[in-house]
Amino acid sequence: MTTVDPNFSEHADREARRARLFTRINAADKWFQVLGLSWITPVLKAAAGDNPAAQAKEIWRLLAVPLLAICAFLVMWGTLAPKIETSLGAVPGPQQVWTEALNLHKDAQAKAQSKAEFEAKVAQLNERLVAQGKEPKQRAYTGAPTYYQQIWTSIQTVFFGFLIATAIAVPLGIAAGLSPTANAALNPLIQIFKPVSPLAWLPIVTMIVSALYVTQDGWFAKSFLISAITVTLCSLWPTLINTSLGVASIDKDLVNVSKVLKMNTWTKITKLVLPSALPLIFTGLRLSLGVGWMVLIAAEMLAQNPGLGKFVWDEFQNGSSSSLAKIMVAVFTIGIIGFLLDRVMYALQSLFTFTNNR
Repeated sequence: MTTVDPNFSEHADREARRARLFTRINAADKWFQVLGLSWITPVLKAAAGDNPAAQAKEIWRLLAVPLLAICAFLVMWGTLAPKIETSLGAVPGPQQVWTEALNLHKDAQAKAQSKAEFEAKVAQLNERLVAQGKEPKQRAYTGAPTYYQQIWTSIQTVFFGFLIATAIAVPLGIAAGLSPTANAALNPLIQIFKPVSPLAWLPIVTMIVSALYVTQDGWFAKSFLISAITVTLCSLWPTLINTSLGVASIDKDLVNVSKVLKMNTWTKITKLVLPSALPLIFTGLRLSLGVGWMVLIAAEMLAQNPGLGKFVWDEFQNGSSSSLAKIMVAVFTIGIIGFLLDRVMYALQSLFTFTNNR
């Protein structure tokens, strides 16, 4: 009768556990990449004992090098900024910008508290009016929006405009990709309108919306619609072009199969065209959302519509000693939100496609 060496059995169990651990790390790596945190994977692998030297090189490339670049940027910024004098004083360095970011946070908290106190007083007044048999009064808080509220307004606006652009661009792109006639009809319009600046669209959109949207109690504020439609007009082109390209590049064998199976148009689009073209469609969507975010800030600045763009313009017009630092806080906010929006679209792309494009 043979006996199993206990040491061998223990070693096999340990190797099996390590294999399962590495499998989980590799599975999680996909989402680390989506979040822009791909450096976590080599850290976890090094901690698990998987070729520490090779993982150290990956950690250096993915984590240490970017951190050193950021530190070098901050040092250069902090060194050169005080030497540049503007009409609002010296260019603020990292410390001043961070201080203003904290001040904006404190100001947002103070405004939120002020709004809560106002609403509490209105509620107490209405309770007394109801007790006296009178109609309660509806009073809206008229204080200035907080920095976070302006951020949220911009995010809502860009997504609304982006969704409208997607609803227009994807069907037109599919039509252009499937039909040479539709492509010939759309191509001149794309080439003419794609390069048009949002600064050119904005006055036209403002006049048309003002003429057509005359209600005072609609679902959307007029300024919101103006900004959102401007975003739509400027951001639909990347999605339209990439959708058309993705549909047109479908494998001809698949198209022949659809003809053999006598698929109707709807089945052909949903079962064949969209799954095959999704990688390029999502590439267009990511580009469109990025374009829309840039366009929105410019539109808000020019039209003085609520949002981050208006915040930047108001601080520029304010001309106080802290205005430039607040503008730089907004610049970093815009950049960070743009990065997060791209990560959101990449997460959706990872869920619905099988590509590894980042």
